[in-house]
Amino acid sequence: MSDVIDIHTHVISPDLGRYPVAPLGGKQSDWSRERPTSAATLLAAMDEAGVAKSAVVQASTAYGFDNSYLADCVAAHPDRFTGVFCIDMFAPDAAAQFKRWTDAGLTGMRLFTTGSTSPGQADWLADERTFPVWELAEAANIPVCLQMRPEGVPDLLKLLARFETVPIILDHMARPVLSDGPPYRAAQWLFDLAVYPNLFLKLTSRTVEQAGAGYSTAESFFPKIVATFGADRIAWGSNFPAHAGPMSHLLEEAQAALACLSEADRAQILSGTARRLYPALTRE
Repeated sequence: MSDVIDIHTHVISPDLGRYPVAPLGGKQSDWSRERPTSAATLLAAMDEAGVAKSAVVQASTAYGFDNSYLADCVAAHPDRFTGVFCIDMFAPDAAAQFKRWTDAGLTGMRLFTTGSTSPGQADWLADERTFPVWELAEAANIPVCLQMRPEGVPDLLKLLARFETVPIILDHMARPVLSDGPPYRAAQWLFDLAVYPNLFLKLTSRTVEQAGAGYSTAESFFPKIVATFGADRIAWGSNFPAHAGPMSHLLEEAQAALACLSEADRAQILSGTARRLYPALTRE
């Protein structure tokens, strides 16, 4: 089996009765409605693409904070999946919900502060009322994915300063502008974050496309980001099916974009960093 690991996929059940849709903000994302992907469909896509394992991320724009389908998929396929859950950080029972989903076998958490149905940047990312849950993540060594925009960097810096041992992963690298090309002045804020050793970057299909847009090329961007952060702090995620597939095509695009890197760096980005972030994915 391939050694490739995908740390950003989603699952949507066809059984709306058992797993009702309840998206954050009340608006379901187009992709989750148009391209629902069950665990079986995701596994078939992974097998066709040559992807060994996946960290499946809660589809917040379909299920909000109800991670039931995600947890059931992970429980049914622990040899192929781990799960990244979402909770309401301000709920009175937030700590209990954190324990509920980690007890269910999910090994990552995600904070959703922007997205296809929430285009702005939420202002609560570094709210002190969320810190008790961050402390639970720190104690349990649970990585936290941040779905955020560059406008959220001031809040991110507060979190990095306070929670120095929590692995924090920026979904889509927090959406930097790369179209100006080298030396990437518009994305200097991203390179500046490399001084925080617990910060990781998720290199998604969105990043692959942006790296080849405007004056940017894969050959200019990826060696620079790897030289700055190190390949051991960058992991690939397809964002399938939110990013239209097939998954095999998304992986091929990523592999082509990373061809300018060394074999060792490619191996880190396509599997090594994933295992470091999600040790559950090392299980056979």
